[in-house]
Amino acid sequence: MAYHLTIPCISRASTPSIRHGAGTPRRRADQRGYTLLQLMVAISIVGILSTMGVSSFRYVTNSARVSGEINDLLGDMQYARAEAIKEGQTVSICASSNGTACNSATGGSTSWATGWVVWSDLNGNQVLDANEKPFIRHNRPSFTGTDTLTAPVAAVTFNRNGSTTGLVGPTTFTLHTTPTGTSWTRCIYLTLAGKTITELSGVNGCT
Repeated sequence: MAYHLTIPCISRASTPSIRHGAGTPRRRADQRGYTLLQLMVAISIVGILSTMGVSSFRYVTNSARVSGEINDLLGDMQYARAEAIKEGQTVSICASSNGTACNSATGGSTSWATGWVVWSDLNGNQVLDANEKPFIRHNRPSFTGTDTLTAPVAAVTFNRNGSTTGLVGPTTFTLHTTPTGTSWTRCIYLTLAGKTITELSGVNGCT
């Protein structure tokens, strides 16, 4: 008796393939932009920050320049007084535009912005005489900007005691910026005893 073994044929189910044809749309990444309102806000913020930066920079530069100029004169006055006490002789400081002669001797103004010179004034006449030129101790050149530094006197002399000679009363040296603004005004208040004090606008005749 013959047996026949029948093996069933199992067919693989065909899986439909997915192909992106030319007509099949693809998902694209979202593309976003800025609105006109957002751009206007950004530009406004940049403008505000730029204005603040310029103002801060101007404040820093003005402050540094003004402090340097007034402190230069203050330091040289204190130096002249100290040297007069140390050497026991008169030492003068005068406004000078060339570093070799006082403005008062050449018919110039009492503007100290042109510079000044410190020297051992052997005869105490507040004139930088020819025989005193070797005794020049310091020469400060004129200001490079438009700031002004004025006083009612063109020279100051300190005696061996450190007091001033020739002044009728306390003297104020006033530094102004251009354009003039009280916030940047600085002064040196010089007493008859030779003491020097820096002042802001509105104090001890600083205007």
